[in-house]
Amino acid sequence: MVKKTVKKAAKTAAKKAVKKAVKYVYSFGAGKAEGNGKMKELLGGKGANLAEMAGQLKLPVPPGFTITTEVCTYYWNNKRTYPKTLKADVEANLKKIERETKKQFGSEKNPLLVSVRSGARASMPGMMETILNIGLTEKTIPGMIAKTGDARFVYDAYRRLIMMYSDVVMEKAAGIEPKDGEGIRKILDGMLEELKNKLGVSDDTHIPAEELQKLCVQFKATVKKVLKKDFPDDPMEQLWGAIGAVFASWNGKRAIAYRNIENIPHDWGTAVNVQTMVFGNMGDTSATGVAFTRNPGTGDSHFYGEYLINAQGEDVVAGIRTPSPMNKWSANAHSKHLPTLEKVMPKVYKELDAIQKKLEKHFHDMLDIEFTIEDQKLWMLQCRVGKRNGTAAVQMALDMVKERLISKEEAVLRVTPTQLGELLLPAIDPKAEAGVKPIAQGLPAGPGGAAGKIVFNSLDAIKLQEAGQNAILVREETNPEDIEGMRAAAGILTQRGGMTSHAALVARGWGKCCIVGCGELEINLNAKTVKMGGKTFKEGDELTLNGTKGYVYEGALKMLAAGEGNKNLAAFLALCDKVRTMKVRANADTEEDAIKARKFGAEGIGLFRIEHMFYGKNSDKPLFILRKMILSGSEEERKAAVEELFPYMKKEIKATMKAMAGFGVTVRLMDPPLHEFVPTLPEKQAELAKALGITMDVFKDRAASLHEVNPMMGHRGIRLGVTYPEITTMQSRAIFESAAELIKEGVKAQPEVMIPLTCDVNEIISQKKLIRAAYDEVVAKTKVKKLNFSVGTMIEIPRAAVLAYEVAQETDFFSFGTNDLTQMTFGFSRDDIGSFLPEYLKQGILEADPFQTLDQRGVGMLIEHAVAEGRDAKPNLKVGICGEHGGDPESVEFCHREGFTYVSCSAFRVPIARLAAAQAAAKDVLAKKRK
Repeated sequence: MVKKTVKKAAKTAAKKAVKKAVKYVYSFGAGKAEGNGKMKELLGGKGANLAEMAGQLKLPVPPGFTITTEVCTYYWNNKRTYPKTLKADVEANLKKIERETKKQFGSEKNPLLVSVRSGARASMPGMMETILNIGLTEKTIPGMIAKTGDARFVYDAYRRLIMMYSDVVMEKAAGIEPKDGEGIRKILDGMLEELKNKLGVSDDTHIPAEELQKLCVQFKATVKKVLKKDFPDDPMEQLWGAIGAVFASWNGKRAIAYRNIENIPHDWGTAVNVQTMVFGNMGDTSATGVAFTRNPGTGDSHFYGEYLINAQGEDVVAGIRTPSPMNKWSANAHSKHLPTLEKVMPKVYKELDAIQKKLEKHFHDMLDIEFTIEDQKLWMLQCRVGKRNGTAAVQMALDMVKERLISKEEAVLRVTPTQLGELLLPAIDPKAEAGVKPIAQGLPAGPGGAAGKIVFNSLDAIKLQEAGQNAILVREETNPEDIEGMRAAAGILTQRGGMTSHAALVARGWGKCCIVGCGELEINLNAKTVKMGGKTFKEGDELTLNGTKGYVYEGALKMLAAGEGNKNLAAFLALCDKVRTMKVRANADTEEDAIKARKFGAEGIGLFRIEHMFYGKNSDKPLFILRKMILSGSEEERKAAVEELFPYMKKEIKATMKAMAGFGVTVRLMDPPLHEFVPTLPEKQAELAKALGITMDVFKDRAASLHEVNPMMGHRGIRLGVTYPEITTMQSRAIFESAAELIKEGVKAQPEVMIPLTCDVNEIISQKKLIRAAYDEVVAKTKVKKLNFSVGTMIEIPRAAVLAYEVAQETDFFSFGTNDLTQMTFGFSRDDIGSFLPEYLKQGILEADPFQTLDQRGVGMLIEHAVAEGRDAKPNLKVGICGEHGGDPESVEFCHREGFTYVSCSAFRVPIARLAAAQAAAKDVLAKKRK
């Protein structure tokens, strides 16, 4: 009993010791820092970099301290309260700043003013809050005026504090949600503008001190009237109010929305940085600015930025005054006539230029820096890894490798898939898009942008294309009969359908702009109108689609051409290819698609869907024959139709193999449910009935017999080959004859026959006999000496994944069809998830749409098991993926981790897959180096 009591006491003491050991506040400044640049998780990006600049690089950083992200987590987990020790920690660190600056917070004679800024570990520019000039009160204002001799500066700083604090702390953090245009900041801005108009001045720098003093009095009275609370006149109340407001802003609407878009975890929290104020608004010898160590828009390696004389930081980004360029490389059409910092303050500019070079060399990246010049003295307020667009990201990555600033592995990690995607597709001009609001929103199924005239059917889309005009095809949903119109249209907009619906799959494969599942559309096909955004649009009216975001805009916005600014794309992808270890193939169904795939760097075709010859261009005749086969009334009729189909099938396969010039081509045997090919148009039905020599009543009976309650799990895939062996035989002959003829013509060919929808090894055994017999027949007929081929299966049924050891013994490769594997594992219909999936994501039941990003916990476990079992049975088993996930970066990384031979995706996503595969390999290399 005594031992237990002693142990319990020891544990309690240990817990207390741990609690006492928690450090919530880290100081920086005066050439010292308690933290460093590696502590982003605790100090946030801003706090960690401030510590690094002050402590390691000895740069001129105004002293301050950082309250850690752990406090933010505590704040939200404990009803917006703080750890018990925080108050004392903050006060102690405030005293430290006072000693370093020889000023005192709240002093009437020598007041210290501070700023309070947010700082999450991932940059979230503009999403959270900043408050400047904290500590200015009725008592400290006279002391500031006496110390600076500049009343105009002091009252300018005070009116800024009132504007920021009332907005951020007293309104937003208090949960007050005013109507548009009625927020306190908007009201105060209006009062400021009214005063400038009254005085006849354009800039606030021209407002005299006495007018600013009166304005501050009016501001406080307005705050009291609107927010029903006095503006605080106590420095400590201001400080704690600002700290709480920054923590509160972590869960503000803007911040949450931004994190959702950028996939930033919501549980990270933000740090708070309290820093000594330095003033860029103390007259013409002072300034403030924002700069980048390289141009974030182009990637140009020259120092780039903007500054304002006699201003505070918010002025540079507010757009109220036109900022001046840092140097000649920073000038634009709006600022080229303004004097550069290099000329106005040459000594300060030289110091700043040396610092930016030092920072980039130290951090090995392009940095976004904020600075203030107070009476010709330079102060560094912040540095962080700078945001950049796709063109700039690629340029910088390549340049930094040449400069030996980073390794090739680090370079491929510097460009995000989204940034790379910007270089590959037509897009809306960002400047044009910034000035308009969307009228509707759906699911972003096909990236890029498109503008054109509304049409409601495929024929009209084709007519517009032939007339040299762009069409936006608006449909409730698409089907295979829309395919030519879909190809002709510049963009596709559907009312129904998910991310793997017919429209989405086809459009993504073509790299065509597409928005699906836009439920707010009200389509009237009779009147040829569509209603959205409270307005009715008729055929011929213009729309613009942003398929990357899912936005629909009224009118035709200005577009950027596909690949605009991508002069470095090929060089960057070549760098990626040096790093990656996993091959990248393409899903391609025609010669044209195969040529595109090669252009984008595909190393073979991982999925040639043989049935796609019945869609699109020149498909009328083979589709008609296929329909005859499907609706034949006897085995004899069916076999005759199969033989009639053979030459068309061989032609398509041969052309595609030829385009791939020796790279492997995986031909999937016919897979879709047969009923999909039965015509729905009366004239097409009549034409087919006549060709079959049957009445319409007989035709309808045969069509009805093909109806299945659940066709996605019905008579399709390998089941067609089992019930109709002649179909497998014909397809196999087409594949082998294509390869044999190419070999005779001196063209390399590597056919790979893929059996779809396998659930049992005995299915494969039955089909392999047919495939082998067809191979023997072709070799005997063509007399080719060597025709290498392989037979594999698509793993898309959970049972096949579970029994992978058995399946592997009869196959040469596995290709995971993750669309169906996801559908069957979840029990979700991939075309009908729109009615419930948004709520699943909103409530956090699922983290992501499993049809867009591979579900690694469930579906991934099946894949992991199948790969391990398959390679246990056959160590050299080739493993790939050919579902939509083959082009999703997170899913590609999973495939790399599981030792896949290749991933396969639509041709337009091949560059993204090449990058993702390289990034997965780069992470491995860099992780090993760190060890």
